[in-house]
Amino acid sequence: QAHMVESGGGLVRSGGSLRLSCVPSARAHGIRLTSWFRQAPGKEREFVAGISYKGGNIYYADSVKGRSIISRDFAKNTVFLQMTSLKPEDTAVYSCAGGSIVDVPSSPDEYEYWGQGIQVTVSS
Repeated sequence: QAHMVESGGGLVRSGGSLRLSCVPSARAHGIRLTSWFRQAPGKEREFVAGISYKGGNIYYADSVKGRSIISRDFAKNTVFLQMTSLKPEDTAVYSCAGGSIVDVPSSPDEYEYWGQGIQVTVSS
């Protein structure tokens, strides 16, 4: 069972926008950094963006910087990834990850909790 629950994926045209949501399950504890990763067919998992528990530290991959915003809604205990100006190369399975002690935000190995992933497809 996934510890993080993602929603908001789907099919969008090039140049369009999507907002992904991530909510930790009751079994995910002590998360200090929540991040999004993506994996395209035949490629390695790639860090997309991350946000600390209090929102004070935010990280973006160069590939999405300027086109994406990661944010947190404390009342809803939800982390959002707003993606704009989407390109076909953004097509991938996007996964939400939570880590309690993360020294290298871009390293998937640092995260204990993962979601099942959701498909984002950008058509040209």
